[in-house]
Amino acid sequence: MPFVILPTNSASGGYEITNSLRFNSGSSDKLTRTTGTPTSQQKFTWSAWCKRTNLGTYNIIQGFYTDANNYLLVAFSSSDKIDIINYPNSTTARKITTQVFRDPSAWYHILVAVDTTLATGTDRIKLYVNGTQVTAFNTDTAPSQNANLLTNATTTAIGVGEGGSIGYYNGYISEIYSIDGQALTPSSFGETDEDTGIWKPKAYTGTYGTNGFYLQFKNSASLGTDSSGNGNTFTVNNLTSIDQTTDTPTNNFATWNPNLATNSTMTLIDGNTTGTTASNYAAGASNSYFSTIGFDKGKWYAEFKLISATVDQAQVVGVGYDLSKHQQGTNSNAYSLYDISEGWGYIGAEGRVKNNGSNVLTGLSLWYTGDIVCVALDVDNYKLYFRKNGGSWENSGVPTSGATGTGAVSLTSNQTYFFSISDVSLANTYTFSANFGNPAFTIASGNTDGAGFGNFEYDVPSGYYAPCTKNLATFG
Repeated sequence: MPFVILPTNSASGGYEITNSLRFNSGSSDKLTRTTGTPTSQQKFTWSAWCKRTNLGTYNIIQGFYTDANNYLLVAFSSSDKIDIINYPNSTTARKITTQVFRDPSAWYHILVAVDTTLATGTDRIKLYVNGTQVTAFNTDTAPSQNANLLTNATTTAIGVGEGGSIGYYNGYISEIYSIDGQALTPSSFGETDEDTGIWKPKAYTGTYGTNGFYLQFKNSASLGTDSSGNGNTFTVNNLTSIDQTTDTPTNNFATWNPNLATNSTMTLIDGNTTGTTASNYAAGASNSYFSTIGFDKGKWYAEFKLISATVDQAQVVGVGYDLSKHQQGTNSNAYSLYDISEGWGYIGAEGRVKNNGSNVLTGLSLWYTGDIVCVALDVDNYKLYFRKNGGSWENSGVPTSGATGTGAVSLTSNQTYFFSISDVSLANTYTFSANFGNPAFTIASGNTDGAGFGNFEYDVPSGYYAPCTKNLATFG
C-alpha cells in the first residue's frame, strides 16, 4: 500500500466523532443483544465506520442471527472483500465485492440498505462504501421479492456472527446505526467535504424503528449504550474501558502497518498498536514494524512500552525512512532497524543509538520490560530525541532547541520518517505497545499535546504533536 501523509477517508471540520471501539479476535470481543419483533422484516439499514487491522482473515462486523437457517452477516472476507450473506429459511442471498479493502490507515464508511419489496433483484440489498454505491460484485445473488430477512428473537452481534461465536473482528468500529423499517441512502449519515472531496460523517436526524439503535461508544463504563432513545443497549463481552479509543473517522491516529513484509513470527494485536517482534531470517522482509503515517515536516511525539521480553537484551525503538530498503532481509540475514543507513535505533539493553550498524550515541539509559521510551521526532530540523519513563532527555537533549539540535541524533534531511520498533535477537521475542496518542495500555497521567489531542503517560514537549490527522492538517 502507499504510505500517506494524510490517511484516506479521514475528514476534519463540522460534525465530530469522538470515540470508536477497538476489537481483538484473540479475546473474543463482541457486543450482543436479543431483539423482539422488528418494525419490518423486509426493510432496514445498517451504517458504520470501520478501520481494519487484520487483513487476509474473515472478520464479521455485524451479525443478525436467529438460528442456523436464518442469519445475515456483514463481513470482510479472507480475500479482503466485503461479504454480505443472508440466509433466510434455507435460501441464500449473497454479495461479495470485486473491490478489495486493504488500507489499514483508512476509515471506511459501510452502509447496507435492504428492501426486499423492490421488483429488481439487485436493488434489494444495496451496498455503499464512502458514499458511493458498489455495483461490481464477484457474487451477486438477490433475495426473493418480499422475503423476510429478519425474524423475531434475533441475536444482534457486533464484532462476530452466527450465534455470537464465529468470525471475530479485528479493528476499530465507530458510529454504528441500525434503522429498522427503512432502506436509506448514505446522505442520511454522511456528505462529501467541499474542500477535500473526502466522504465524511454527519449527524443522523431520522427515526430508528422498534429495533433500531445508535452506538457512539462514549460511555467507557457502559460501552454498549444505545443513544437512539430506544434503550436497545448491548451486552458487553470482553471489552473494557481501554478498548474505548479516540481513533475515529474525524481524527485518524497512526498504528503499526501490517502491509509491510515482516518475518512469519511477528504478530500484531490491539488495533495494530501492540506488536511482537521475533527475529529470524526472512527473504524480502524486515524485523521491524513501521507506523502507518509518515512525516516529512513538523514535530511529532510518541511513546513505546516494552510489555514483555524473553530476555531483556535486544529491544529497539527508533525511526526509519525509505521503507522498501528495510524489506530486503535474506535467508542468511535478519534485517533490523539500524542495520542500514535508512534507520536509527535505540537499543534498550545496550544504552546506545545506532545507524547503519554503527554507534551514533552511547552511554544512554538502559531500558527494560515495563519501561516507556519517549520519542520526539523533529522533521523540520531532522533531529531525533529519546528519554526513558519521562525523565531527562538522553544526552542532555533539548527537543525545543530547533536547528541547534542540542543533544539530538541528526537524521538525513529531505526524507519522510516513520516511527518503528525492532529487535536484533534471533533467539528471543519482544512485545511493544505503541502509544501514538491512542494507547492500548493503561495511562496513569493523561497528558495531551498542545492542540489537546492524545493521551500520553508523560508530558509532550512544546511544539510536538500526536501523530493523528487533525494535527497533520494543522502542523504537518
